Amino acid sequence: MKAAPTLSSAFLEAAGSKLPAPLQALREQRGKALADMPLPTRKTENWKYSSRYLKLTDELAASLPAGRNCGPGLAVDGYHIVIHNGVLVPEASDFPDVDGIEIRSFVDLDDETAQQLADRLDNTLDNNAVQMARLNTARFEDGLYIRLRQDAVLDRPLFVIFEADAEAAGSVYPRIYVDAGANSQMTLVEEYISTGDQTALVDAVTEFSLADGANVTNVRLSLEGENIHHIGATGARLLGHARLDSHCVGFGGPLRRHDLQVRLEAPGANCRLNGVAVTQDKQHFDNHTTVEHVAPHCDSEETYRNIAADESHAIFNGRIHIHKDAQKSNANMSNKNLLLSTGAEIDTKPELEIYADDVKCAHGATVGQLDETALFYLVSRGIDRREANTLLSMAFINELIEQIPVEAVRETVQARLNRFIEQAFEGA
Repeated sequence: MKAAPTLSSAFLEAAGSKLPAPLQALREQRGKALADMPLPTRKTENWKYSSRYLKLTDELAASLPAGRNCGPGLAVDGYHIVIHNGVLVPEASDFPDVDGIEIRSFVDLDDETAQQLADRLDNTLDNNAVQMARLNTARFEDGLYIRLRQDAVLDRPLFVIFEADAEAAGSVYPRIYVDAGANSQMTLVEEYISTGDQTALVDAVTEFSLADGANVTNVRLSLEGENIHHIGATGARLLGHARLDSHCVGFGGPLRRHDLQVRLEAPGANCRLNGVAVTQDKQHFDNHTTVEHVAPHCDSEETYRNIAADESHAIFNGRIHIHKDAQKSNANMSNKNLLLSTGAEIDTKPELEIYADDVKCAHGATVGQLDETALFYLVSRGIDRREANTLLSMAFINELIEQIPVEAVRETVQARLNRFIEQAFEGA
């Protein structure tokens, strides 16, 4: 019998040493635990469709060198923080000066704060299910620590631009931890971009801890080039009446994977999870979500949509878990998928696991093509077929894009999606 592949020891070699001692100790501990870690295969349920695209070769093990050649992010109003190859670039960043809000690089933390952070990292994620998050913890060289004290409000969106500069092959491990105090509010926009044309791996982790009444909006944009393999994980723990609004927009690549895990841990906590993924050529995008209703009287609303063209492949796996004490839970999940060609493939697996008896839950999924009757209607009124295809495809996803609360981000995403769909119908 052929032995299962394991993580190369090249990925466990010591990284940079600028971190405070408690974070270095955590990283070393995680690294030792990853020795001989089995890599996902087709028999690994949550990697069934993506394991063959995960190529952790030795050339990707080296950390990409941190530099200062930062590409442009979104030119929008707000605070901007630049992370280049996993390391914060202070001179290219605009930090907010707002009472009650602290934003610091991991490498600048004092030992006491670093120890508190080390005790909390990974607590929002099921690391058995999200294996690559463990690799991030073993390899990160820096990170962004965001703390909102009680009642603090960030007046403008905070944009964090993660640039992978792939002038050489290698990997990078971006990290964010957000500690939102009671009744605090903020909007965080994560923008993943890239330069260079060598093969690179981005293994990104973002964690949220929301105290009672905290309200956080998270927009995640995966915009890297075709040479970037991106594996991301987002974890969130919500206490009483806290709210998380998540908007994930992703464009396909050789491997795009995002795991989103939310735990509703006290009555009144609620979340809205929206996601859009588009793929073309032979691209691949895999979205996995998990919502854990741990406490009673919690609500979750989840809507994901995929569009796949050419010979590309999109996956959605969504799981809602209603624990036995989570009475009066209200949970809804919807996944709709649009195939733009006969060679494209979309796999969807909505899961609903209920152990309480007084709940309102629903889930559903559809996979289909554009409605020929609607196309005929538009063409019969003088709209050429390619434009009609584009209009109907944009209408399919625009309902979710319109819910992104930052207007400039919304407009930028709509323009890029429109170009994607026009390309998909070239020659139609």
